[in-house]
Amino acid sequence: MKRPFSEYPPAGPSSPNTLPDEEDEDEVMLKIERGSDELLSQTGAVSNGSVMSPAPNHADNNNDAKKVKLDTKNPGAPSRVIHIRNIPNEVTEAEIVHLGIPFGKVTNVLVLKGKNQAFLEMSDEVAATTMVNYFTNCTAQLRGRAVYVQFSNHKELKTDQNHSNANPSAQAALQAAQALVNQTDTQGGPNTVLRVIVEHMIYPVTLDVLYQIFSRVGKVLKIVTFTKNNTFQALIQYPDVVTAQAAKMTLDGQNIYNACCTLRIEYSKLSNLNVKYNNDKSRDYTNPNLPTGDPALDSALAIGVSSLSAPNLNLPNRTGENASATGMPFTGMPLAGVTPTAAALGAAGIRLPGQPSPNCVLLVSNLNEEMVTPDALFTLFGVYGDVLRVKILFNKKDNALVQMSEPHQTQLAISHLDKMKTWGKQIRVTLSKHQTVQLPKEGQPDAGLTKDYTNSPLHRFKKPGSKNYQNIYPPSATLHLSNIPPTVDEEQIKDAFTHAGASVKAFKFFPKDRKMALIQLGSVEEAIAALIKMHNFQLSDSSHLRVSFSKSTI
Repeated sequence: MKRPFSEYPPAGPSSPNTLPDEEDEDEVMLKIERGSDELLSQTGAVSNGSVMSPAPNHADNNNDAKKVKLDTKNPGAPSRVIHIRNIPNEVTEAEIVHLGIPFGKVTNVLVLKGKNQAFLEMSDEVAATTMVNYFTNCTAQLRGRAVYVQFSNHKELKTDQNHSNANPSAQAALQAAQALVNQTDTQGGPNTVLRVIVEHMIYPVTLDVLYQIFSRVGKVLKIVTFTKNNTFQALIQYPDVVTAQAAKMTLDGQNIYNACCTLRIEYSKLSNLNVKYNNDKSRDYTNPNLPTGDPALDSALAIGVSSLSAPNLNLPNRTGENASATGMPFTGMPLAGVTPTAAALGAAGIRLPGQPSPNCVLLVSNLNEEMVTPDALFTLFGVYGDVLRVKILFNKKDNALVQMSEPHQTQLAISHLDKMKTWGKQIRVTLSKHQTVQLPKEGQPDAGLTKDYTNSPLHRFKKPGSKNYQNIYPPSATLHLSNIPPTVDEEQIKDAFTHAGASVKAFKFFPKDRKMALIQLGSVEEAIAALIKMHNFQLSDSSHLRVSFSKSTI
């Protein structure tokens, strides 16, 4: 499984006074041509088709000189080779290439990481001139760091593409760039409007969630969401092609939540979005005064009823503007060779600043008063997320509040536990109006009805990228058991479940891993009660049983 991505590391301090100038470029390239062991060992210079390494003798030095050749011309004149300075140390070939894609075909790339420089070769001087002119008026950025784009003193970047040390990341970046150029027959070409398809949408994805993600790359102007062929889609408009290209290369193929809600991004054939309403389906961020399309709400807003507006978090994005978002976390997987700029939240374990979101607290009603306890609810709801606090209402003990750690976990709990028969009653699970579960004041009697589980060692999802995210299933009569010690046999486990009040119908150890097993009980209701009683059951001095719902049957 791929690791959840993280934000770019902060760029180091930089000053125009420390930037390399054109004399440095000539010095760097001259040393490359001479096969300087010292330079090549320090920079790790890479180009399409070759990785240059220190040479053991003069003959090999001559070979190194052949790997990268630059034909010089008059300094300052237009060239199809572009010199990029002040790049971050961690930058990839793909990120350098994507700077040039909106302006034309990219034919070669060379990254000198140790020197914080790169060279980009375009197919012709027209494309190169367009790129240099654009970034003269609009500062280019890589990983939040300003980089400087100018013509190189050289007119061509030649590489030996058959060299045995061919750099796969440079080749992949150039191949991806070529694919983007060739795709205009089936979709729009490089454009300011992106078409986004969300695949495997297990959890809800909203317009605000998309805004939070895509605004980390640059300023988002407009968003329109819709459903087509039972698939959630969106059109997202940026102010320029460069930002849209950066978003496509950065976010395409990533997951909003762990192992699901995958973003598929292509260029739209539309060049501009016509947004008529600002609501949960569409938004024009350049025109906040558009109506919502709901006459009653528009009328209320017109007379200044501000309480109808949902509370939002303000998150600074890369452009320094405030991004309005719901606070829903997201995580994703990076493209090969491309580090994304969006934050790795949610299952990655990073929480947004500010107050808990209103949809982190659940109201659970129609409980069996004789059976319910805070620990029981912690165990049951802990199957679908990390429970932070539980409160059974003092004056209405068939009702309880359950606070989850993340908003999407509340949605999981609702979808799997609402109307589920538990302890002989069909419980109801809905969102609460409360933002948090309050702990009793010191000295206030509570009768053990409120418990704080914030630091509980039994949380299933606190570990970043936990595999438990991939094994979340609705309640079923078959339970998955794990952490079984080798000293415990089938009869001992079956007896333990029988003593807990369950009727065991079948049992099976995993053939290749005897630490795990499946146990099938008489009904789903029995399985729910058994999970509550048997999860964390002590099987030996050092082993506690782990229980979850299974998608399998025996």
